[in-house]
Amino acid sequence: MKRILSGIQPSGALHLGNYLGMMRPAVELQRHGEALYFIADLHALTTLRDPEALRRYSRDVALDFLACGLDPSRAFLFRQSDIPKVPLLTWILSTVTPMGLLERCHSYKDKLARGFAPSHALFSYPVLMAADILIYDSDIVPVGKDQKQHLEVTRDIAVKMNETFGEVFKLPEPSIREDAAVVPGIDGEKMSKSYRNTIEIFAGEKEMRKKIMGIVTDSAPVEAAKDPEKSSIYNLYRLFAPSDDAALMAEKFRAGGTGYGDFKKQLFGTVWDYFAPMRLKRAELEADPAFVDDVLRRGAEHANRLAETVMARVESAVGLRPARVEG
Repeated sequence: MKRILSGIQPSGALHLGNYLGMMRPAVELQRHGEALYFIADLHALTTLRDPEALRRYSRDVALDFLACGLDPSRAFLFRQSDIPKVPLLTWILSTVTPMGLLERCHSYKDKLARGFAPSHALFSYPVLMAADILIYDSDIVPVGKDQKQHLEVTRDIAVKMNETFGEVFKLPEPSIREDAAVVPGIDGEKMSKSYRNTIEIFAGEKEMRKKIMGIVTDSAPVEAAKDPEKSSIYNLYRLFAPSDDAALMAEKFRAGGTGYGDFKKQLFGTVWDYFAPMRLKRAELEADPAFVDDVLRRGAEHANRLAETVMARVESAVGLRPARVEG
């Protein structure tokens, strides 16, 4: 059985981009292997400086993920910080990671361009990500196209470790959804907490309506024909609506005679209804904190067992433990 690994940062309320890009695919994949999903709270420390917010967001990720279909009988959910061997492996990997490899990573440059203060953690983020992946002998790592480079870095670091210390790591394979669309935010750019253009999955009705009605559009008059492919409204709608309904909206765009306000109302209704059963499930989970605690505890126990097995091999290979006796 293939081991599948993915993680998500608790750096803010989860939004439609998180759901479509990571959570929905993760729920689908839990039926196809041994799935491990972690709440990347160590990664979140690179940008989040509010301890109460970090605790709250971490809990919210667990609630959101379970509400959106993660099945704890099929998949393991845990906090990254509950696996104490991860920082140790990060350090070991960093000793063989070439600086040039990290200097070529575009995510660091992108964050600096968006105003983040440079730090060692922000720069070495891909090494921690490599530790997250390699410590469980992961076979498959679902990633978006924007994270593909980091998985390539992981493989490069694993190869460097194997060349230096013998065959320590297996090489994980990416699973990239070629059909995954870029989810537009309310400003038309990629939906991202960093851009503050998100529509939160579990926002209240008034807040979600306000966000959707605030989607930026051009100044085309009601009667004008419009290109649906260039509209954030349509591009969001087709990600949640049945294909026939999406095709009908596209026709109305091209025909003219319908204003953006009406399209936004249609989008709101569809998204609100889509998440209705998940909102009910989340409320049930929130009322049963012991269940969520137990899910996270059992997930961490399983992940730690896997990590200990891999780290016994790694620590022996680099000389931190006695040499392993084969056979």
